[in-house]
Amino acid sequence: MRHLYVVVDGSRTMEDQDLKPNRLTCTLKLLEYFVEEYFDQNPISQVSTTMQETGNSKKHITALKKAVDMNCQGEPSLYNSLNLAMQTLKHMPGHTSREVLIVFSSLTTCDPTNIYDLIKCLKAVKIRVSIIGLSAEVRVCTVLARETGGTYHVILDECHYKELLMHHVSPPPASSSSECSLIRMGFPQHTIASLSDQDAKPSFSMAQLENNSEPGLTLGGYFCPQCRAKYSELPVECKICGLTLVSAPHLARSYHHLFPLDAFQEMPLEEYQGERYCQGCHGEIKDQNVYICKVCQNAFCVECDVFVHDSLHCCPGCIHEHPAPISV
Repeated sequence: MRHLYVVVDGSRTMEDQDLKPNRLTCTLKLLEYFVEEYFDQNPISQVSTTMQETGNSKKHITALKKAVDMNCQGEPSLYNSLNLAMQTLKHMPGHTSREVLIVFSSLTTCDPTNIYDLIKCLKAVKIRVSIIGLSAEVRVCTVLARETGGTYHVILDECHYKELLMHHVSPPPASSSSECSLIRMGFPQHTIASLSDQDAKPSFSMAQLENNSEPGLTLGGYFCPQCRAKYSELPVECKICGLTLVSAPHLARSYHHLFPLDAFQEMPLEEYQGERYCQGCHGEIKDQNVYICKVCQNAFCVECDVFVHDSLHCCPGCIHEHPAPISV
């Protein structure tokens, strides 16, 4: 479970046009894609910005689209933004990751006091700070990333910018000092009351309390198994009893980061003695190399090898031979 706080530089340097149409618009466009990928790979995690904290990607994307009209002016303050992030993240449970990602455009920072004292505080509460620079390397950013265990890179172009952002989709390695604790979760199934049922009454979703764009009265939804509060989508933290509500696929997608699939063995096609048909797409393998699972010994083409390791995260051959349901 991750808690990621994203900080975007709002100084006048964000209006520079070395990224088209300018740095701000390019950054917001890439962050929209980043948010979708982040929640796809980390469905039970959270993203925070100075605008809001939520586990709903749609709300973040809506907020990012509105930020295009933001007026960039003045100088940035690393101290103020990091202090705000620390006040939010330091209260998060010890078994979760506490991360800050800063998109820094300026070459200066206007701080009210010594930022190096704040860096010591960030390190003490185990907050990992990573920075993506849009201009050039800045000394304080190098120290900040090194002391907190984060990363610091300066972009070369828009493609490199997107690549650096995507590095933060996967969770960082867990430290040996991180806490372990049991987490209570609920796994509600979507139910729809029958119109013929006399006791069936349309009701509002709890999300309706904070978002007027949600559907109105409905008969169906996800009902919290503890307090019976209704929600229109998962994952979500129950606003009544605080129980984390997820589905089994959400948990499985977060689980694969802990036990990544081993790389397949690469072998020249002329040396492979088995059937030259891919276990994934069932097409004939015509590439120069074939990729073999070390467990089930099934062969895959290069496209299926990439898909299995980047998106599926489990071997189709192993699942076919040893099917096992996910127990939660």
